[in-house]
Amino acid sequence: MEVLKYPLDSETILKKKRSIKRELLNDGSQRIKKNIAILGGSTTNDIMNTLELFLLNSGIEPTFYQSEYAQYRNDIIFPNAQLDNFKPDIIFIHTSTRNITEYSFDLNLSPKDVEDAIQREFENFSTMWDTAFKKYSCPIVQNNFEKPLYRILGNRDSYDIHGKTYFINRLNLKFYEYAQMHDDFHINDIDFLSADYGLTKWGNPYYWHMYKYALCVDAIPELSYNVCKIIKSIYGKNKKALVLDLDNTLWGGVIGDDGQEGIEIGQETSLGQLYSEVQTYLKEQSSVGVMLTIDSKNDYENAILGLNHPDSILKVDDFVNIKANWLPKSDNIVSIADELNILPSSLVFVDDNPAEREIVRQTLKDVEVPNIANPEDYIMRLDRSGFFEVTSLSQDDIKRSDMYKANVKRNAQQSLFTNYNEYLKSLNMVATIDDFLPIYIPRITQLTNKSNQFNLTTKRYTQSEMERIFHDDAYIRLYGKLSDRFGDNGIVSVVIGKIVDNSTLHIDLWLMSCRVLKRDFEYAMLNELVKVCKTRGIKTIFGYYYKTAKNSMVKCLYRDFGFYLKSIDDDENSIWELDIDTYIEKQSTIKVEKNQK
Repeated sequence: MEVLKYPLDSETILKKKRSIKRELLNDGSQRIKKNIAILGGSTTNDIMNTLELFLLNSGIEPTFYQSEYAQYRNDIIFPNAQLDNFKPDIIFIHTSTRNITEYSFDLNLSPKDVEDAIQREFENFSTMWDTAFKKYSCPIVQNNFEKPLYRILGNRDSYDIHGKTYFINRLNLKFYEYAQMHDDFHINDIDFLSADYGLTKWGNPYYWHMYKYALCVDAIPELSYNVCKIIKSIYGKNKKALVLDLDNTLWGGVIGDDGQEGIEIGQETSLGQLYSEVQTYLKEQSSVGVMLTIDSKNDYENAILGLNHPDSILKVDDFVNIKANWLPKSDNIVSIADELNILPSSLVFVDDNPAEREIVRQTLKDVEVPNIANPEDYIMRLDRSGFFEVTSLSQDDIKRSDMYKANVKRNAQQSLFTNYNEYLKSLNMVATIDDFLPIYIPRITQLTNKSNQFNLTTKRYTQSEMERIFHDDAYIRLYGKLSDRFGDNGIVSVVIGKIVDNSTLHIDLWLMSCRVLKRDFEYAMLNELVKVCKTRGIKTIFGYYYKTAKNSMVKCLYRDFGFYLKSIDDDENSIWELDIDTYIEKQSTIKVEKNQK
């Protein structure tokens, strides 16, 4: 819904939130359901109601628990049957500078006195977080602290040990250190948000003294939108790739008319500097796993000429897919999605031409199409939209572009063969398939939340839940890595099954990354799963398929595996059974190895 996209029209969102909610609930979208506890040090009603809109728009249907005013700590530290029964999937702790209790302006305090006060304040929070993790094993989203509205010591307030600004900065740093040590702990950066919005407007004292709001009402959509970005990233709702126009998007001018020497890029002109900054931003995005692609109405030779400009930051090798032709851009976008084995809903289309944007918006409704106008606004529009919010960052993320480029080489290799099996053999594929290793749990968790197409049950896991499964002998767990002559694909498959009655395995999760489709990797995973089951005395495996809008490609997977169909309902959800004693190992061109422990 456009009204819920950046830049936000806060007035409309707040005024029409009920009608917006009705429209979202009636749009026929499939959404995952999550229980979200909002524990506030201030009034949170409008925050909850506005956050709900952004979550619904992101494919998440929330049910909320709200603490009573300023009871956020008590709700966690002390017994709370209501919160226990609620079983939160996410806890959002909405506190602010007004909830700091250990600071006092006293020039007689020694450096040790100040440091002790900062530590006491931190422990007030860290004890609460530790208790929440122990009780609920769910991700926590915690506000940091915004700057104070006044500075008794003026500019010195930021570095004098007695200043409140100093106290807040030191306390924030301790929050960040905690976040670095806890993968399911996420900072909602209201220090940045308030500065971006305008600290004086954000913290207008009227709203605190009148309504006990820690921020002005008009800023609530900005806060809620930011929290939503974190939550949807936790549950794999991020986009995966940028589809970029060239002329007047990556450089100033039209390469076909102006030639390489005539486009504006680099330090010679102010406009060229702007485009260089845009390209630098995009290159930095690619370094954290965002794939860059091109969709330009251009001759391919001209496109390459522009990227080969000596001052261009982005070069041909920075892009995993380039479409420079005269086809409709919507057709190219579909081709890009197909060739990358991702859904169009994973793409963000960036083009300076409003007509092209509207055509794509109308033709491909799942593709995000931000409105960009002036090059000086490009970075702000993309960055604030939060398409690629980072809540976890693995080596596989960092190497994602290289992995997809390697897939292009594999496709080229395939064209040399008329026999597909011979092509698979030529790849010299080697897999590591084994029980989970602690070092891989963050990536495994991430994969469970991002994989939608080759995913039999689409069950989602938090890091804490995955760690609990890792330590539970009632589960059989397998992860799969795959490499070949063109490179390492990283961790691409996960299987989790629960043992019941010592002889039966029920598969809770079976997924695989789409970048290794049609490589027979699923059969290699099945072979290893059966081997592990035999060593554990398992006689029967039950598999489950739960239909979603995106996973139809695997509805017959268990049949292909040789499972027997036990039941199927009107929604095509099905249950399958395999007698291990009758299983015949699937032929595979993949060499399988174990962990190098």
